[in-house]
Amino acid sequence: MATDHSNANAERSGAIPAASQHGGDGPNIAAALGLDPATVLDLSQSMNPFVPDVAGILSRHLDALGHYPSPAAGARLLAEAIGVAPERLRLTNGGSEAITLVANEIGGQVHCEPEFALHPRNGEGPIWRSDPHNPTGVLAEPDATADVWDEAFYPLATGRWSAYRSGITVGSLTKVFNCPGLRLGYVIADDVESLTRRQPQWSVNSLALAVLPELLELCDLRSWRIAIETNRAAMAQLFEQRGFVVTQADAPWILVKAPGLREQLAPHGVVVRDCSNFGMDGTMRVGLTAESGLERVSIALDRAMASSVNSEGQCGGRIHG
Repeated sequence: MATDHSNANAERSGAIPAASQHGGDGPNIAAALGLDPATVLDLSQSMNPFVPDVAGILSRHLDALGHYPSPAAGARLLAEAIGVAPERLRLTNGGSEAITLVANEIGGQVHCEPEFALHPRNGEGPIWRSDPHNPTGVLAEPDATADVWDEAFYPLATGRWSAYRSGITVGSLTKVFNCPGLRLGYVIADDVESLTRRQPQWSVNSLALAVLPELLELCDLRSWRIAIETNRAAMAQLFEQRGFVVTQADAPWILVKAPGLREQLAPHGVVVRDCSNFGMDGTMRVGLTAESGLERVSIALDRAMASSVNSEGQCGGRIHG
C-alpha cells in the first residue's frame, strides 16, 4: 500500500501559489502548504521517470567543483552519441540557454499557437517548432518543415536522439536524464559558432560536464521510450476511470480537461501543471511517474474528489472534466 505523503496541516495552510510559466511548482506549493518538499510528487515538470538516480553519479564527481569548466570533451562525447559532427554542436546551460542564444541571433516566430513560451514571437523571420509539439505532445509529420526545431522531448518520444533535419536544432538533456538542476542543453547547426557567439564563458558548469560521460553511458533511449509509452497509458487510465477527458499523444505527459484539478490535488502532495499560459484554460498537463507514483496519483485523485463532494455536495465537484 502507498504511504500517505500529505500533511495534516496542508488543508489549513496558505493559498496555492499561482502556476509558474514553465512548471516545476513542487517546492513553492510545498512551502505554501507546509509539506515536506521531499514528499511532493511534482508532475508539473515532464521528466524521464525511468533514468537511474543521477545523485549517485554526482557524488562521485564533487571534485569537479574545484575546477573551471572545460566543455570541449563533453561536447565531443555528446555529438558522438547523437551522431553529428562535433563542430556542429555546442553545449549550453540547459535548453533555455540554447533557445535564447539562437533567438538572439536570428529572431523568428512560432509555427502556430499554442507553443513553448521561450520560443520567439517576432511576427516574422525563421519558423520555430517543437517536436513533439509542446503542449499537445504530437510528433511532427515526416515532411514537416521549420527553420529551428526544438527537440527537448524528441528522444523520450521516439527512442532516438534526433530527426536529423536540416537547419537548426536545440535540445535539452534535462528532460532525458531528469536533472533540471544540472542545466545541460545543446545547439546543433552548421553555423553553430556564430549562433552561440554571445554565450558567456564557463556557461556550462564543471559538475555537469564531469557527470556527462556517465550519463551517456547509462543512456537507453529505446527502453525508456517503451516504458514511457506504457506508463503514459496507465496514467491516462487513472483519470479516464474517474470520468476525466484525457488526451495523450507521443510525449512524456498527458493532458487532462479538469478546471481546478491543480488546486484540488496539491494538498494531497501531487502537483500538476496548469496550461493556462498556453491559452488552454481548464487543461492540466500531467507528467509521468514510476509505478509507485501512479499509486500515489490514484490515492490523491480519490481523496481530492471525495473532498470536492464534501464541500460542494455533488459527485466529483468542480474537478471533473
